[in-house]
Amino acid sequence: METKQLGKTGIFISAIGLGGMPMSIYNRPPESESIQVIHRALDLGITFIDTADSYCKDESDKHHNEQLIHKALATYQGDISQVIVATKGGLMRPDGNWTRNGNPEHLRQTIKVSFEALGGAKPIDVWQYHSPDNNYTIEESLAPVKEAVEAGLIRFVGVSNFSVEQIKRAQDVVDIASVQNQYSPWERQPEIDGVLEYCEEQGLTFLPWSPFGGRRRHQNLEEIPAIAQLAKEKGVSVYNIVLAWLRSKSPAILPIPGASKISSIEDSAQAINVKLSDEEVRKIDRST
Repeated sequence: METKQLGKTGIFISAIGLGGMPMSIYNRPPESESIQVIHRALDLGITFIDTADSYCKDESDKHHNEQLIHKALATYQGDISQVIVATKGGLMRPDGNWTRNGNPEHLRQTIKVSFEALGGAKPIDVWQYHSPDNNYTIEESLAPVKEAVEAGLIRFVGVSNFSVEQIKRAQDVVDIASVQNQYSPWERQPEIDGVLEYCEEQGLTFLPWSPFGGRRRHQNLEEIPAIAQLAKEKGVSVYNIVLAWLRSKSPAILPIPGASKISSIEDSAQAINVKLSDEEVRKIDRST
């Protein structure tokens, strides 16, 4: 598996990661199947796994995905010394809904619980502030994150759903390694608002969430003519084309496609070998 550096950390991770969300939210598969998916990802050379405290069914189920990933890593027979797990905090799941909570006390507490959920034996590899809460300033919300870094609970810090201005404010509080914003053929905002360009300038890793458009849209990729045509020409899935397109858009991008089936992560891993010409990238751009 091809690797690339996580931000400016000096740590190299697989150039395609695994998103853990589908294993803990809607239509959750049996735990044994999810563990097999994670093990297969590791077999394929994937060393970056993305999760969150809110990847769960509701508040009573909080930290489910983190615990699942820890169990999968603990039962894997191979080498996990190079595996990096990135989690997030700052969203709540009341009755299965999504709400923001940037209260410093809440973040301080959820960092501690995430630390334990992921094993508690070493610092959280990457902790990301999931989404800014307008009830608190960026500085207020990130103060306990900086404390956690200094206390040895967190190794590296990232932000999610942040604008360029918000990223800059975050950087004034604590070193930032990654930015995770929505980016897909249907959601091109990072190209427009300058976040992608800023990540390139700053040497930050950009993690596109919902790269296939989310659970409602991912089955509609065949309807984008350029993507469907290129998939047919190259003999690969439309998902491979989308991942190749994302990787072609910027050297900062590291896709983290979600998976809840072994076949899905096997397909995503194959995308590392799919290359698109500049004209093919432009063809997709014009049709989305």
